Amino acid sequence: MTGITIALSKGRIFEETLPLLAAAGIVPADDPETSRKLILGTNRADVRLVIVRASDTPTYVQYGAADLGIAGKDVLIEHGGAGLYQPLDLKIARCRMAVAVPNGFDYAAAVQRGARLRVATKYIQTAREHFAAKGVHVDLIKLYGSMELAPLVGLADAIVDLVSSGNTLKANNLVAVEDIMPISSRLIVNQAALKMKRDLLQPVIDAFAGAVK
Repeated sequence: MTGITIALSKGRIFEETLPLLAAAGIVPADDPETSRKLILGTNRADVRLVIVRASDTPTYVQYGAADLGIAGKDVLIEHGGAGLYQPLDLKIARCRMAVAVPNGFDYAAAVQRGARLRVATKYIQTAREHFAAKGVHVDLIKLYGSMELAPLVGLADAIVDLVSSGNTLKANNLVAVEDIMPISSRLIVNQAALKMKRDLLQPVIDAFAGAVK
């Protein structure tokens, strides 16, 4: 396809990207929440959207199946960002990466004592770097579903996960004890596509940049 393919994930990222697309003159033909289509047309014949899982967005862009994509910083750190140009922090889908423990668990003492902590997370890379920098020994347990369950059933002492309102933690009697980093979504671009299709891609990148400011 000589046009542009943009990889997006459903939910919050899609919703918060709509105004940015509009600024670039792009309007999706369907809503991914109601449509079963995985490739959505737009009002522009040369632009299409592919709906992918959030964690797959960098892979689609890296291998050129999409020219542009929007992915959270959390996903990009885990992916490693190889072969991707990240020109813009879009400042959307904001939240934070944090360590959380059951209410009443003395995290500060556990960390000081040099005990081994069992930590459940899907963000293995981020968790490993965070605890290594603190000199804390951890056993990392990779989970894909609800992290909050792990400490409740004794699988882990702590979790590393994204926190926005904190309501899910509160509902499960967990408390955030340490922020690791703020998270927001970035525009990512396939490096080869940027060279080959610069005349098509640059106006979209510029429009996004203008809308973010």
